[in-house]
Amino acid sequence: MQKKLLIITLTMLAVMACQSENDKNTNAQTPPASTDSIYTPPVKRDTSRSNELQRQIKKELEYYLSRHNVDDEGFDMVARYDEQGDSLLAVYMPHSPATPIGMLRLKTIPRQGTGFDRDACGRMVFGTWQGDTLVQGIRIDSTSIYAGQFNRYGMAHGHGSLRSANAVYYEGHFEHDLLHGFGFYVSPTNLQAGTWKNGRFVGERMQHTSDRIYGIDISRYQHEQGRRRFNISWRNMRIMSLGHNTHRRVAGVVDYPVSFVYIKATEGISIYNRYFAADHAAARKKGIRTGAYHFFSTRQSARLQANYFLSKASFNHGDLPPMLDIEPSDYLIRRMGGTEALFREIRTWIRIVEQRTGTRPLLYVNQRFVRKYLDAAPDLKENYLIWIARYGEYKPDVHLALWQLSADGYVQGIHGAVDINVFNGYKGQWEEFLRKETIGHE
Repeated sequence: MQKKLLIITLTMLAVMACQSENDKNTNAQTPPASTDSIYTPPVKRDTSRSNELQRQIKKELEYYLSRHNVDDEGFDMVARYDEQGDSLLAVYMPHSPATPIGMLRLKTIPRQGTGFDRDACGRMVFGTWQGDTLVQGIRIDSTSIYAGQFNRYGMAHGHGSLRSANAVYYEGHFEHDLLHGFGFYVSPTNLQAGTWKNGRFVGERMQHTSDRIYGIDISRYQHEQGRRRFNISWRNMRIMSLGHNTHRRVAGVVDYPVSFVYIKATEGISIYNRYFAADHAAARKKGIRTGAYHFFSTRQSARLQANYFLSKASFNHGDLPPMLDIEPSDYLIRRMGGTEALFREIRTWIRIVEQRTGTRPLLYVNQRFVRKYLDAAPDLKENYLIWIARYGEYKPDVHLALWQLSADGYVQGIHGAVDINVFNGYKGQWEEFLRKETIGHE
Protein backbone atom coordinates (compact mmCIF):
# COMPACT_ATOMS: atom_id res chain seq x y z
CA MET A 1 0.00 0.00 0.00
CA GLN A 2 2.80 2.45 0.92
CA LYS A 3 4.69 1.62 -2.27
CA LYS A 4 1.56 2.21 -4.35
CA LEU A 5 0.97 5.54 -2.63
CA LEU A 6 4.57 6.59 -3.32
CA ILE A 7 4.16 5.74 -7.02
CA ILE A 8 0.95 7.77 -7.21
CA THR A 9 2.61 10.72 -5.46
CA LEU A 10 5.65 10.73 -7.75
CA THR A 11 3.44 10.41 -10.82
CA MET A 12 1.47 13.45 -9.67
CA LEU A 13 4.75 15.33 -9.17
CA ALA A 14 5.77 14.50 -12.74
CA VAL A 15 2.41 15.73 -14.05
CA MET A 16 2.73 18.93 -12.00
CA ALA A 17 6.25 19.46 -13.33
CA CYS A 18 4.93 19.13 -16.88
CA GLN A 19 2.12 21.57 -16.14
CA SER A 20 4.65 23.98 -14.69
CA GLU A 21 6.78 23.59 -17.81
CA ASN A 22 3.76 24.25 -20.03
CA ASP A 23 2.88 27.33 -18.00
CA LYS A 24 6.43 28.61 -18.44
CA ASN A 25 6.28 28.12 -22.19
CA THR A 26 2.84 29.75 -22.37
CA ASN A 27 4.04 32.78 -20.40
CA ALA A 28 7.51 33.00 -21.88
CA GLN A 29 7.42 36.79 -21.88
CA THR A 30 6.87 36.96 -18.10
CA PRO A 31 9.93 35.56 -16.33
CA PRO A 32 9.70 34.89 -12.57
CA ALA A 33 10.75 37.71 -10.27
CA SER A 34 12.81 35.42 -8.04
CA THR A 35 16.24 34.21 -9.05
CA ASP A 36 15.54 31.10 -6.99
CA SER A 37 14.09 29.66 -10.20
CA ILE A 38 16.60 28.36 -12.74
CA TYR A 39 14.18 29.12 -15.55
CA THR A 40 14.70 32.11 -17.80
CA PRO A 41 12.73 32.84 -20.98
CA PRO A 42 14.20 32.06 -24.40
CA VAL A 43 15.92 34.90 -26.20
CA LYS A 44 17.03 35.56 -29.74
CA ARG A 45 20.73 35.07 -30.39
CA ASP A 46 22.58 38.34 -29.88
CA THR A 47 26.36 38.05 -30.00
CA SER A 48 27.12 41.33 -28.24
CA ARG A 49 24.58 40.58 -25.51
CA SER A 50 25.90 37.03 -25.15
CA ASN A 51 29.44 38.33 -24.74
CA GLU A 52 28.28 40.78 -22.08
CA LEU A 53 26.46 38.02 -20.18
CA GLN A 54 29.58 35.87 -20.27
CA ARG A 55 31.70 38.80 -19.06
CA GLN A 56 29.35 39.35 -16.12
CA ILE A 57 29.32 35.65 -15.29
CA LYS A 58 33.13 35.58 -15.42
CA LYS A 59 33.13 38.51 -12.97
CA GLU A 60 30.87 36.58 -10.56
CA LEU A 61 33.12 33.51 -10.80
CA GLU A 62 36.25 35.57 -10.16
CA TYR A 63 34.66 37.22 -7.12
CA TYR A 64 33.66 33.85 -5.64
CA LEU A 65 37.03 32.24 -6.27
CA SER A 66 38.87 35.22 -4.78
CA ARG A 67 36.92 34.88 -1.52
CA HIS A 68 37.13 31.08 -1.11
CA ASN A 69 39.73 28.34 -1.13
CA VAL A 70 39.91 24.56 -1.40
CA ASP A 71 38.68 24.15 2.20
CA ASP A 72 35.29 25.66 1.29
CA GLU A 73 32.50 23.33 0.26
CA GLY A 74 31.89 23.54 -3.49
CA PHE A 75 35.10 25.39 -4.32
CA ASP A 76 36.35 22.58 -6.57
CA MET A 77 33.01 22.48 -8.42
CA VAL A 78 33.04 26.22 -9.12
CA ALA A 79 36.73 26.20 -10.07
CA ARG A 80 36.16 23.37 -12.54
CA TYR A 81 33.28 25.25 -14.16
CA ASP A 82 35.43 28.38 -14.40
CA GLU A 83 38.12 26.41 -16.23
CA GLN A 84 36.07 23.92 -18.27
CA GLY A 85 32.52 25.23 -18.52
CA ASP A 86 29.70 22.69 -18.48
CA SER A 87 31.77 19.51 -18.47
CA LEU A 88 28.78 17.40 -17.39
CA LEU A 89 27.34 17.41 -20.90
CA ALA A 90 30.24 15.19 -21.96
CA VAL A 91 29.94 13.07 -18.78
CA TYR A 92 26.26 12.23 -19.15
CA MET A 93 25.99 12.16 -22.94
CA PRO A 94 25.56 8.47 -23.93
CA HIS A 95 28.69 7.28 -25.70
CA SER A 96 27.37 4.02 -27.11
CA PRO A 97 25.20 4.07 -30.27
CA ALA A 98 21.44 3.80 -29.96
CA THR A 99 20.11 0.24 -30.02
CA PRO A 100 16.74 -1.07 -31.20
CA ILE A 101 15.86 -2.26 -27.71
CA GLY A 102 16.79 1.16 -26.40
CA MET A 103 14.58 2.92 -28.95
CA LEU A 104 11.41 0.86 -28.69
CA ARG A 105 8.62 0.97 -26.14
CA LEU A 106 7.44 -2.59 -25.78
CA LYS A 107 5.32 -3.86 -22.91
CA THR A 108 6.90 -7.29 -23.08
CA ILE A 109 10.56 -6.27 -23.40
CA PRO A 110 12.19 -3.83 -20.96
CA ARG A 111 14.00 -0.95 -22.61
CA GLN A 112 17.78 -1.32 -22.31
CA GLY A 113 20.78 0.69 -23.51
CA THR A 114 20.98 3.96 -25.40
CA GLY A 115 17.93 5.55 -26.99
CA PHE A 116 15.82 8.61 -27.75
CA ASP A 117 12.43 9.46 -26.29
CA ARG A 118 10.12 12.28 -25.22
CA ASP A 119 8.95 12.59 -21.64
CA ALA A 120 5.41 13.37 -20.49
CA CYS A 121 6.12 17.10 -21.01
CA GLY A 122 7.23 16.59 -24.59
CA ARG A 123 10.89 17.25 -23.78
CA MET A 124 13.39 15.33 -25.91
CA VAL A 125 15.60 12.89 -24.02
CA PHE A 126 18.74 11.14 -25.24
CA GLY A 127 19.81 8.76 -22.54
CA THR A 128 20.62 5.38 -21.12
CA TRP A 129 17.92 2.94 -19.96
CA GLN A 130 18.36 0.05 -17.57
CA GLY A 131 15.50 -2.35 -16.90
CA ASP A 132 13.05 -0.01 -18.71
CA THR A 133 14.10 2.92 -16.48
CA LEU A 134 15.87 6.06 -17.72
CA VAL A 135 19.06 6.31 -15.62
CA GLN A 136 21.00 9.22 -17.05
CA GLY A 137 21.35 11.33 -20.15
CA ILE A 138 20.53 14.68 -21.77
CA ARG A 139 17.10 16.35 -21.73
CA ILE A 140 16.34 19.31 -24.00
CA ASP A 141 13.40 21.72 -24.09
CA SER A 142 12.78 25.20 -25.44
CA THR A 143 14.46 26.96 -22.52
CA SER A 144 17.19 24.70 -21.13
CA ILE A 145 19.42 21.66 -21.36
CA TYR A 146 19.68 19.23 -18.46
CA ALA A 147 22.53 16.70 -18.24
CA GLY A 148 22.51 14.20 -15.41
CA GLN A 149 20.70 11.45 -13.59
CA PHE A 150 16.97 10.71 -13.62
CA ASN A 151 14.44 8.82 -11.54
CA ARG A 152 12.07 6.22 -12.97
CA TYR A 153 9.54 8.95 -13.84
CA GLY A 154 11.98 10.81 -16.08
CA MET A 155 12.51 13.63 -13.60
CA ALA A 156 15.93 15.13 -12.87
CA HIS A 157 17.03 13.26 -9.76
CA GLY A 158 20.57 12.95 -8.45
CA HIS A 159 23.65 14.70 -9.79
CA GLY A 160 23.29 16.92 -12.83
CA SER A 161 23.57 20.32 -14.47
CA LEU A 162 21.02 22.67 -16.01
CA ARG A 163 21.84 25.48 -18.42
CA SER A 164 19.22 27.98 -19.56
CA ALA A 165 19.01 29.92 -22.81
CA ASN A 166 20.17 33.04 -20.96
CA ALA A 167 23.44 31.44 -19.77
CA VAL A 168 22.18 30.75 -16.24
CA TYR A 169 23.82 27.57 -14.98
CA TYR A 170 23.26 25.21 -12.06
CA GLU A 171 25.29 22.17 -11.09
CA GLY A 172 24.63 19.90 -8.14
CA HIS A 173 21.88 17.72 -6.74
CA PHE A 174 18.29 17.47 -7.96
CA GLU A 175 15.21 15.78 -6.53
CA HIS A 176 12.01 15.41 -8.57
CA ASP A 177 13.09 18.10 -11.06
CA LEU A 178 13.94 20.61 -8.31
CA LEU A 179 17.30 21.89 -7.09
CA HIS A 180 17.69 20.12 -3.75
CA GLY A 181 20.85 19.46 -1.75
CA PHE A 182 24.25 20.97 -2.43
CA GLY A 183 24.94 22.83 -5.63
CA PHE A 184 25.99 26.09 -7.19
CA TYR A 185 24.09 28.51 -9.42
CA VAL A 186 25.62 31.29 -11.47
CA SER A 187 23.97 34.06 -13.46
CA PRO A 188 25.18 37.43 -14.76
CA THR A 189 24.17 39.01 -11.45
CA ASN A 190 24.81 36.38 -8.79
CA LEU A 191 26.61 33.22 -7.77
CA GLN A 192 25.10 31.01 -5.08
CA ALA A 193 27.00 27.97 -3.83
CA GLY A 194 25.54 26.04 -0.94
CA THR A 195 22.41 24.26 0.20
CA TRP A 196 19.17 24.23 -1.81
CA LYS A 197 15.77 23.00 -0.66
CA ASN A 198 12.85 22.35 -2.99
CA GLY A 199 14.17 24.72 -5.61
CA ARG A 200 15.13 27.59 -3.30
CA PHE A 201 18.57 28.63 -2.12
CA VAL A 202 18.99 28.26 1.65
CA GLY A 203 22.56 29.49 1.95
CA GLU A 204 26.28 28.76 2.06
CA ARG A 205 27.69 27.10 5.14
CA MET A 206 31.06 28.69 5.81
CA GLN A 207 33.90 26.51 7.04
CA HIS A 208 35.27 28.27 10.15
CA THR A 209 39.01 27.81 10.63
CA SER A 210 41.94 29.65 12.17
CA ASP A 211 42.87 30.80 8.65
CA ARG A 212 39.96 33.24 8.60
CA ILE A 213 39.97 36.82 9.89
CA TYR A 214 37.67 37.38 12.90
CA GLY A 215 36.74 40.51 14.79
CA ILE A 216 34.19 42.05 17.14
CA ASP A 217 32.09 45.17 17.50
CA ILE A 218 31.46 46.75 20.89
CA SER A 219 29.62 49.65 22.51
CA ARG A 220 28.83 50.94 25.98
CA TYR A 221 27.02 47.64 26.61
CA GLN A 222 30.34 45.81 27.07
CA HIS A 223 31.11 48.16 30.00
CA GLU A 224 27.69 48.71 31.57
CA GLN A 225 24.95 46.21 32.31
CA GLY A 226 22.41 47.64 34.69
CA ARG A 227 24.26 49.18 37.60
CA ARG A 228 27.30 46.98 37.13
CA ARG A 229 30.47 48.28 35.44
CA PHE A 230 33.10 46.22 33.64
CA ASN A 231 36.53 46.84 32.19
CA ILE A 232 37.81 45.25 29.00
CA SER A 233 41.09 43.32 29.23
CA TRP A 234 42.76 43.91 25.88
CA ARG A 235 45.99 42.12 26.79
CA ASN A 236 44.79 38.50 26.50
CA MET A 237 41.77 38.97 24.27
CA ARG A 238 40.76 35.85 22.27
CA ILE A 239 37.56 34.68 20.58
CA MET A 240 36.64 31.42 22.34
CA SER A 241 33.11 30.85 21.00
CA LEU A 242 31.25 31.88 17.84
CA GLY A 243 27.92 31.70 19.65
CA HIS A 244 25.34 29.14 20.67
CA ASN A 245 24.41 27.92 17.19
CA THR A 246 25.61 24.31 16.99
CA HIS A 247 25.13 23.86 13.23
CA ARG A 248 28.14 25.86 12.11
CA ARG A 249 30.95 24.02 10.34
CA VAL A 250 33.99 24.49 12.58
CA ALA A 251 37.33 22.84 11.92
CA GLY A 252 39.21 22.31 15.16
CA VAL A 253 38.72 24.39 18.29
CA VAL A 254 37.51 27.98 18.33
CA ASP A 255 40.44 29.97 19.72
CA TYR A 256 40.96 32.89 17.36
CA PRO A 257 42.77 36.21 17.74
CA VAL A 258 40.72 39.40 17.50
CA SER A 259 42.00 40.89 14.25
CA PHE A 260 39.71 43.91 14.20
CA VAL A 261 37.24 45.80 16.38
CA TYR A 262 34.56 48.35 15.53
CA ILE A 263 33.57 50.65 18.38
CA LYS A 264 30.33 52.60 18.53
CA ALA A 265 31.08 56.31 18.72
CA THR A 266 27.76 58.08 18.26
CA GLU A 267 24.02 57.76 17.67
CA GLY A 268 21.79 60.45 16.22
CA ILE A 269 23.03 63.96 17.13
CA SER A 270 23.36 63.69 20.89
CA ILE A 271 24.38 60.20 22.06
CA TYR A 272 28.09 59.61 22.56
CA ASN A 273 29.72 56.40 23.82
CA ARG A 274 31.73 57.62 26.80
CA TYR A 275 34.07 54.61 26.49
CA PHE A 276 34.91 55.18 22.82
CA ALA A 277 38.15 57.14 23.21
CA ALA A 278 39.65 54.78 25.82
CA ASP A 279 38.67 51.62 23.93
CA HIS A 280 39.91 53.04 20.63
CA ALA A 281 43.30 53.91 22.15
CA ALA A 282 43.63 50.56 23.95
CA ALA A 283 42.79 48.52 20.84
CA ARG A 284 45.30 50.45 18.73
CA LYS A 285 47.97 49.99 21.39
CA LYS A 286 47.32 46.24 21.30
CA GLY A 287 47.80 46.26 17.52
CA ILE A 288 44.17 45.48 16.71
CA ARG A 289 42.78 47.14 13.60
CA THR A 290 40.18 49.63 14.83
CA GLY A 291 37.20 51.42 13.33
CA ALA A 292 34.43 53.77 14.49
CA TYR A 293 30.72 53.50 13.74
CA HIS A 294 27.62 55.67 13.95
CA PHE A 295 24.09 54.40 14.66
CA PHE A 296 21.78 56.08 12.14
CA SER A 297 18.57 57.78 13.27
CA THR A 298 15.64 58.27 10.89
CA ARG A 299 14.33 61.16 13.01
CA GLN A 300 17.23 63.55 12.64
CA SER A 301 19.10 65.23 9.81
CA ALA A 302 21.73 63.05 8.17
CA ARG A 303 23.95 66.12 7.72
CA LEU A 304 23.83 66.90 11.45
CA GLN A 305 24.44 63.24 12.29
CA ALA A 306 27.49 63.08 10.03
CA ASN A 307 28.96 66.24 11.55
CA TYR A 308 28.29 64.97 15.07
CA PHE A 309 30.01 61.66 14.29
CA LEU A 310 33.01 63.43 12.77
CA SER A 311 33.34 65.67 15.82
CA LYS A 312 33.35 62.79 18.32
CA ALA A 313 35.05 59.82 16.65
CA SER A 314 38.78 59.33 16.04
CA PHE A 315 40.25 58.68 12.60
CA ASN A 316 43.92 57.74 12.66
CA HIS A 317 46.09 56.62 9.78
CA GLY A 318 45.51 52.92 9.20
CA ASP A 319 42.13 52.82 10.97
CA LEU A 320 39.33 50.83 9.39
CA PRO A 321 36.79 52.76 7.29
CA PRO A 322 33.97 54.47 9.22
CA MET A 323 30.76 52.47 9.37
CA LEU A 324 27.11 53.53 9.25
CA ASP A 325 24.83 51.22 11.27
CA ILE A 326 21.44 51.16 9.47
CA GLU A 327 18.70 49.33 11.42
CA PRO A 328 15.37 51.16 10.93
CA SER A 329 12.09 49.30 11.22
CA ASP A 330 9.53 49.34 8.41
CA TYR A 331 7.47 51.77 10.50
CA LEU A 332 10.36 54.22 10.91
CA ILE A 333 11.10 54.08 7.18
CA ARG A 334 7.47 54.88 6.36
CA ARG A 335 7.42 57.64 8.96
CA MET A 336 10.45 59.42 7.46
CA GLY A 337 8.89 59.37 3.99
CA GLY A 338 9.69 55.94 2.58
CA THR A 339 12.61 54.17 0.94
CA GLU A 340 13.56 57.06 -1.32
CA ALA A 341 13.82 59.45 1.64
CA LEU A 342 15.84 56.90 3.63
CA PHE A 343 18.46 56.41 0.93
CA ARG A 344 18.62 60.14 0.23
CA GLU A 345 19.61 60.69 3.86
CA ILE A 346 22.05 57.77 3.84
CA ARG A 347 23.75 59.19 0.75
CA THR A 348 24.05 62.56 2.50
CA TRP A 349 25.77 61.00 5.52
CA ILE A 350 28.08 58.95 3.32
CA ARG A 351 29.07 61.89 1.15
CA ILE A 352 29.99 64.12 4.09
CA VAL A 353 31.94 61.43 5.96
CA GLU A 354 33.72 60.20 2.85
CA GLN A 355 34.81 63.72 1.92
CA ARG A 356 36.16 64.42 5.41
CA THR A 357 37.94 61.09 5.98
CA GLY A 358 39.01 60.33 2.41
CA THR A 359 37.63 56.81 2.83
CA ARG A 360 34.38 55.29 1.63
CA PRO A 361 32.29 54.14 4.61
CA LEU A 362 30.98 50.65 5.24
CA LEU A 363 27.21 50.11 5.37
CA TYR A 364 25.95 47.78 8.12
CA VAL A 365 22.53 46.21 7.44
CA ASN A 366 20.78 42.92 8.08
CA GLN A 367 19.82 40.26 5.56
CA ARG A 368 16.16 41.30 5.59
CA PHE A 369 17.08 44.89 4.74
CA VAL A 370 19.18 43.64 1.82
CA ARG A 371 16.30 41.61 0.41
CA LYS A 372 13.59 44.20 0.98
CA TYR A 373 15.26 47.57 0.43
CA LEU A 374 18.82 47.54 -0.90
CA ASP A 375 17.89 46.88 -4.54
CA ALA A 376 16.24 50.33 -4.49
CA ALA A 377 19.74 51.83 -4.14
CA PRO A 378 21.88 50.02 -6.74
CA ASP A 379 24.54 52.75 -6.54
CA LEU A 380 25.13 51.99 -2.85
CA LYS A 381 25.04 48.24 -3.40
CA GLU A 382 27.55 48.49 -6.24
CA ASN A 383 29.94 51.16 -4.96
CA TYR A 384 30.08 50.66 -1.18
CA LEU A 385 31.21 47.77 0.98
CA ILE A 386 28.47 45.95 2.84
CA TRP A 387 28.57 44.49 6.35
CA ILE A 388 25.64 42.16 6.96
CA ALA A 389 24.14 40.78 10.14
CA ARG A 390 22.72 37.30 9.63
CA TYR A 391 22.69 35.01 12.63
CA GLY A 392 22.82 31.29 12.06
CA GLU A 393 24.81 28.80 10.04
CA TYR A 394 24.31 30.29 6.58
CA LYS A 395 26.40 33.09 5.12
CA PRO A 396 24.55 36.15 3.71
CA ASP A 397 23.63 35.80 0.05
CA VAL A 398 25.23 39.01 -1.29
CA HIS A 399 28.67 40.43 -2.01
CA LEU A 400 29.94 41.59 1.37
CA ALA A 401 33.03 42.70 3.24
CA LEU A 402 32.09 41.56 6.75
CA TRP A 403 29.55 39.13 8.17
CA GLN A 404 28.20 39.50 11.69
CA LEU A 405 27.39 35.86 12.35
CA SER A 406 26.26 36.00 15.98
CA ALA A 407 25.41 38.32 18.85
CA ASP A 408 26.20 35.80 21.58
CA GLY A 409 29.86 34.96 21.14
CA TYR A 410 32.33 34.64 24.00
CA VAL A 411 35.51 36.72 23.96
CA GLN A 412 38.14 36.24 26.63
CA GLY A 413 38.68 39.63 28.26
CA ILE A 414 35.11 40.92 27.78
CA HIS A 415 32.21 40.37 30.17
CA GLY A 416 29.02 39.01 28.65
CA ALA A 417 27.98 38.25 25.08
CA VAL A 418 29.81 39.87 22.18
CA ASP A 419 28.99 40.33 18.48
CA ILE A 420 31.29 38.11 16.40
CA ASN A 421 32.22 39.05 12.84
CA VAL A 422 34.25 37.43 10.09
CA PHE A 423 35.89 39.00 7.07
CA ASN A 424 34.73 37.66 3.71
CA GLY A 425 38.00 36.25 2.46
CA TYR A 426 41.37 35.08 3.67
CA LYS A 427 44.70 36.71 4.55
CA GLY A 428 45.47 37.88 1.02
CA GLN A 429 42.11 39.60 0.58
CA TRP A 430 42.35 41.08 4.11
CA GLU A 431 45.71 42.65 3.35
CA GLU A 432 44.31 44.06 0.12
CA PHE A 433 41.34 45.46 2.06
CA LEU A 434 43.68 47.16 4.55
CA ARG A 435 45.78 48.55 1.72
CA LYS A 436 42.83 50.02 -0.21
CA GLU A 437 40.09 50.81 2.29
CA THR A 438 41.66 52.14 5.51
CA ILE A 439 42.07 55.76 6.63
CA GLY A 440 44.97 57.34 4.76
CA HIS A 441 45.17 54.48 2.25
CA GLU A 442 47.22 54.89 -0.90
